[in-house]
Order: sequence, then structure tokens, then C-alpha cells
Amino acid sequence: MNPVAIIRLLMGTLTMGAAGFAVGVLYFAALWRTAQRLTARDGWLEPAILTVGRFSAALGVLILAAKVSALALLSAFLGFLLARGVALRTLQRAAG
Repeated sequence: MNPVAIIRLLMGTLTMGAAGFAVGVLYFAALWRTAQRLTARDGWLEPAILTVGRFSAALGVLILAAKVSALALLSAFLGFLLARGVALRTLQRAAG
């Protein structure tokens, strides 16, 4: 493998990791908003739109990463999991 190919692989991997983290943050923010709307009984349309949007965004990034490489897919998934950890830690600090 030549150096240019290695750099492209690393850049794709880092980019997909950042994209996975960004989508993960948006995903868990939308999940929080969905839970708030459902418990407030403000209707079903906004929670339904948020649910479809978060599934679509997460699936879109993971499919795009899979088309780049297996390493990029792994990186995007790890970024998503990192965002989950950040969201959980943020909620724990806010709760207690």
C-alpha cells in the first residue's frame, strides 16, 4: 500500500468517526426531545418525525461509511457510541 492510499484511508476513517459522533449527538438529542414530547402528550406528529429523522440520519451515515471501507464503518460506529456516552454522562450530571 502506498503512502497516498494510507493517508486516504486514515482521512476517511477520521472523517467517518467525526460524522458518527456528530450524528450520534443529534440522534440522542432528538431521542431526548421525543421522550419529552411523548410524556407531555403534545401529540404524535413531532415524535414520529423525530424518530424517522434520527433513524434515517444514523442509517445514512453508517451506510455511507460502509461504502468507504470496513474501517470507516467501525470508526463511524465508535463515534456514535462515544456520543452515546457523552449523552448519558450529560444526563447523569443534570440529574444529580
